[in-house]
Amino acid sequence: MTPSPSLTPLAVAALALLAEGPTHPYEMYQTLVLRSEDRLVKVRPGSLYHTVDRLARQGYVRATGTEREGNRPERTTYEITEQGTRALTERIADIVGTPVNEYPEFPVGLGESHNLPVESVIALLRQRVSLIRADIETLDDAKRSVTAKGLPARYWMDVRYQRAMAEADAATLEALIDDLVSGEISWDDEKKQ
Repeated sequence: MTPSPSLTPLAVAALALLAEGPTHPYEMYQTLVLRSEDRLVKVRPGSLYHTVDRLARQGYVRATGTEREGNRPERTTYEITEQGTRALTERIADIVGTPVNEYPEFPVGLGESHNLPVESVIALLRQRVSLIRADIETLDDAKRSVTAKGLPARYWMDVRYQRAMAEADAATLEALIDDLVSGEISWDDEKKQ
């Protein structure tokens, strides 16, 4: 299987929405926000229109018509092509099956936090844990909402994954805070070897 590296996360999200049925980019944007997928994919209306245009040039989607409501500008409706469906499934398989180091910033900051006073590091880590715990509550609310709607779990496995990762992140940072507070991790100057 040859992956489709040209498919950004936003392109995958757009193609996945079009796999559900024809729609126009603004409606796609609204659906992504309504489903809270903007937590997974950085999306703005302009970037979504640009992505759909690129997908059309690549032959992954095609315009099926335009509509106009009142004084609003015309909206072009798109549908996914067979080539787009193939590219989507190949890219999803590649993403799910192949780990990639995405170079997140936090490990860099944590690795260099020795440049800050230990009290500041502890306070900042506590702040981070507090924000992660708030995100966990948001994910729990999302899970309750989709469960109440009867949405099959296969459609929200990402919520389950994100929650587990956030919980592991918070627990690891809480243990790190404990080690800093107890002195297990010393902040005293030691000879560099």
